[in-house]
Amino acid sequence: MKILGAVAVIALLAGPAYAQSQSVPRYGDVDKGKSPQEIEADKEAEKAYKRSLSNIPEQKSADPWGAVRSDNAPKAPAKTAHVKPKAKTDSAAKQ
Repeated sequence: MKILGAVAVIALLAGPAYAQSQSVPRYGDVDKGKSPQEIEADKEAEKAYKRSLSNIPEQKSADPWGAVRSDNAPKAPAKTAHVKPKAKTDSAAKQ
C-alpha cells in the first residue's frame, strides 16, 4: 500500500514538470516565423511605447543634499611649499 501511494505522489509531481519542459525551446531549434498580423501588432506596440515615452515630462536632477549644502562653501586652505624651520638663536637657547 505504501509503494502504491509513493508511485501516485511521484506521478502527480512528474506531470506538471513534464508539461513545463515541453514548452522550452531546445538549443538549435529554428524559430517559427511570425504572421503578418503579429508583425503589425509588434509595430503598433512599438509606436505606442514611443508615444508613451514622449508623454513623460523631463525631470530636473534630484539633489537630496541640496538644502544642506551651501553654494559658497569655504575652499580648503592652500598648502605652502616646504618651509624651513627657523634656526634657534643663542638667546633662545640660553633661556
